Amino acid sequence: MTDSNAPAIDAADLRQRPGAGALLSEQMNEAGSRRERKRDVRPLARLLPFAMRHKGHMALAGLWLVLSTVASLGLTVSARGAIDNGFEDGGARLNLWFIVLGVNALFLGVATAVRYFYVTKTGERVVADLRKGLFERILTLDPAFFAKIRTGEVLSRLTTDIALVETLLTTAVSYALRNMLTLIGGTVLLFVVSPKLTGFVLLVVPLLIGPLFIFGRRVRKLTVASQDRFASAVGFAGESVDAIETVQAFGREKSAIGRFGEAVEDAFGVSVVRMRARALMTAMIIVVMFGGVTLVLWLGAQDVIAGRMTPGALLQFVLLSVFAAGAVGALGESWGDVQKAAGAMERIDELMRSVPSIAPPATPRALPSPPVGEVSMSAVRFAYPGRPDLPALKGFSLTVRPGETVALVGPSGAGKSTVFRLLLRFYDPQSGVVSVDGVDVRDADPIAVRERFAWVSQEAPLFSGSADENIRFGRETATPDEVRAAAEEAQALGFIDALPEAFDTPLGKRGKSLSGGQRQRLAIARALVRDAPILLLDEATSALDAENERLVQVALDQAMAARTTIVIAHRLATVLRADRIVVMEHGQVVEEGTHQGLMAQGGLYARLAELQFRAD
Repeated sequence: MTDSNAPAIDAADLRQRPGAGALLSEQMNEAGSRRERKRDVRPLARLLPFAMRHKGHMALAGLWLVLSTVASLGLTVSARGAIDNGFEDGGARLNLWFIVLGVNALFLGVATAVRYFYVTKTGERVVADLRKGLFERILTLDPAFFAKIRTGEVLSRLTTDIALVETLLTTAVSYALRNMLTLIGGTVLLFVVSPKLTGFVLLVVPLLIGPLFIFGRRVRKLTVASQDRFASAVGFAGESVDAIETVQAFGREKSAIGRFGEAVEDAFGVSVVRMRARALMTAMIIVVMFGGVTLVLWLGAQDVIAGRMTPGALLQFVLLSVFAAGAVGALGESWGDVQKAAGAMERIDELMRSVPSIAPPATPRALPSPPVGEVSMSAVRFAYPGRPDLPALKGFSLTVRPGETVALVGPSGAGKSTVFRLLLRFYDPQSGVVSVDGVDVRDADPIAVRERFAWVSQEAPLFSGSADENIRFGRETATPDEVRAAAEEAQALGFIDALPEAFDTPLGKRGKSLSGGQRQRLAIARALVRDAPILLLDEATSALDAENERLVQVALDQAMAARTTIVIAHRLATVLRADRIVVMEHGQVVEEGTHQGLMAQGGLYARLAELQFRAD
């Protein structure tokens, strides 16, 4: 049973994770919203702390970046020398000049390879640090944060956004810097070779930029419209696939296919308009560009005939013009990558800057050692952050003595699961005191507080990996004998030994290869190997068949024997085993006592017990 006062991170949400289609639709909607953000590259500055950890590799990458650019521009000088000087004296020095050209090309290849290695290595190292730092930050955030943000959005920042930053650091940065240096160096050399022709080229540039601005803006708007139409189609397809049984049960296949087809055709229609605009823009650019090149070559040829320019100089000018023009086009593409990475880094940084509301104090108070196993809640009032006007607990008080077993009973929404969340310090109460072993949990380190507890939730979430890895999740330092002993105590040893590779058998995603009862017993083993003095049980037998319920109950009985235990009780069998029963309603304790005493009072507990007897 889960607490209806719980926030959006409650158990029901864990069981109803968004499907692949819903996540895809969600991520495409997020991509659309990111396009509306202003074009600000300042968020990329937040990568500097990560990059400065690797200054040596950055320096080497920068050095070889400069050398490879110099070697690239040096090819034009070598080619000019071969043409102007190689044919003198009957071509006596032609071979020498081509050897120089070959050595230049060889050095360019080596410099480019070394540049690529160091740039890529440095970028991958920075991204690895960023990825680890982001995941570490995510795991420190408290449930209140995840109640305000969708799981799909967090995963999108950890995967899609980091992938955009990775593209920037491993490819686009090197590409952009190399082309920037090529453009600067090429322009300088163009003025050295022929100031007149360079000036004419600069006059042609505005004729190229004009169509780019005019049609580029139109193409961009149409591209956005096309993506939005396609996002709508994908979103509908995702919903239909996720609810495929409902679609088929109501015979809505043709309707769904028709709606998807209309959305696709709508997106195609916008794409056709975009393609026409882009085709016209491409035609204008090619006419202006090659017309300008033809005119410049004609003017250069006239200078060669008049003796004002050598043939080699004309060749060098043409090569430099090609390099510079290519660099301009490449910088435009790189700028798009920079903008996308800046938007991604802004979203990543939002998570990195998030501060958990549950954090250790500046000087945390140590919990007593050895552990006592006592918990206390005094006059606790608590409301979840998203619903401050609806308190989950109202003046709630409870003390559990070492070794005692207390059962929390009450209708859904009474606040039972909230008690567990406050004890584990997922949240802090607005008033009142929660203490463990006599220490206010707000004065202690949250990690130290949680080390006193072993928690078995109703859902029993497992992880991808083997049975051994899932049990060791409770305590990584557990020895093989301790793991086996915990499995035996949890009544899990029999089915684990029957697996093909016993404890080393992979259990599949979230342990789906196991039955519900087997997952519950494995979760109990995970809690037992933790060897914590206080056991929190959100009883997991309500959804099991009789045989699995019996086995899990035996495991729970053994687990509770030597520990302080608080149980959210759903079954009368568990209630009868408790030393004390606390009945909750509307966030308050309304009754407290033993089974016989509470039945004699004829209050809420008696009514709940009578309802269960009727159901059974």
